[in-house]
Amino acid sequence: MLRVYLDNNASTPVLPEVLAAMQPYFAESFGNPSSIHQNGQTARAAIEDARESVARLIGARGSEIVFTSGGTEADNLAVAGIAAPGDHIITSSIEHHAVLHACRYAASQGCEVTEVPVNGTGVVDPADVRRAIRRNTRLISVMFANNETGVLQPVDEIGKIAAGSGIHFHTDAVQGAGKIALDVTKIGCSLMSLSGHKMHAPQGVGALFVRKGTQVRASLQGGPQERFRRAGTENVPGIVGLGRAASASRLALSEPNGGMVEILRNRLEQGILNRVDGCTVNSGPAPRTPNTASIRFDCIDGEAMVIALDLQGVAASSGAACSSGATKPSHVLTAMGLTPAQARSTIRFSLGRQTTEADIDFALDAVIVTVARLRALSPRYSAEMVRS
Repeated sequence: MLRVYLDNNASTPVLPEVLAAMQPYFAESFGNPSSIHQNGQTARAAIEDARESVARLIGARGSEIVFTSGGTEADNLAVAGIAAPGDHIITSSIEHHAVLHACRYAASQGCEVTEVPVNGTGVVDPADVRRAIRRNTRLISVMFANNETGVLQPVDEIGKIAAGSGIHFHTDAVQGAGKIALDVTKIGCSLMSLSGHKMHAPQGVGALFVRKGTQVRASLQGGPQERFRRAGTENVPGIVGLGRAASASRLALSEPNGGMVEILRNRLEQGILNRVDGCTVNSGPAPRTPNTASIRFDCIDGEAMVIALDLQGVAASSGAACSSGATKPSHVLTAMGLTPAQARSTIRFSLGRQTTEADIDFALDAVIVTVARLRALSPRYSAEMVRS
């Protein structure tokens, strides 16, 4: 059976050129990058090349890149590395749990935290951020792009607000890197989180941009790695892979056909809306990452649909992968004003660079068949039809 993978916001396949770049560092160039002999310095050089590549992707300097184990560690390092007891943190109600839980932990340690709301399309109002600022506000953390809806946040405006108030601004750009051009100078952020496996690098590697002059407390104690900001022997193959994926992303964003993913996303979205009744795109007219479609199917259980689609050969998601199996509805969708039932009837389709027209057509047919079957078994849908 043909299988179509439309869950790239959860994880992307490693590109062949990324895997090829990593392979020598598993066996041939295996040295510890902290060693001063040739084996170690070969590994060190590879790390520094990758650091420069990641920096170029976001318009930063190599010295401003701290390698981590992924986006979660980068988010935690940004929050815990800046805020201290007595400080005030501003974040949004739709952040990834890596930020929300880090902020709530900070609150348990003596920080104050304000979560600003979003509107019905999932966008933070910069005016709410400005109003939330206090004398002791130390950090503002608002994501670049939402992992469930793809909605882009007005980070440029928020960055200006933060700079004007002398406050550190962190943005979680895990779902934006590799999909949209990023420029830390334009955004004006002090810190930015990235994750390898969201941009066709391996799982288990990420990075935190730390602007020059920004003091971040290390969350791991040990050696002097990453300029004393992240102790521990570096994951050399993973870092090499992240660097190669960053180079590939820069090239892809500059290519004339760079908009193909968005064209395919729109084809899937419009095909569903035109051929399936009772469907809504949750993000409405808000700007989004080009690969993400969050669609609500009336009278459908999202988890049941994900399983049914999988049996049809299509991998999709009912929300964030890290929340899979949770009994609560998506905090992102309920923050946008959806009812718990509406949130649970949502499916997220997220495309990747490898997605083709044939994949979209196959997935569209599978969605139409699956929705029809599930609704035929749904007493709730039958009751809705009688009332209408």
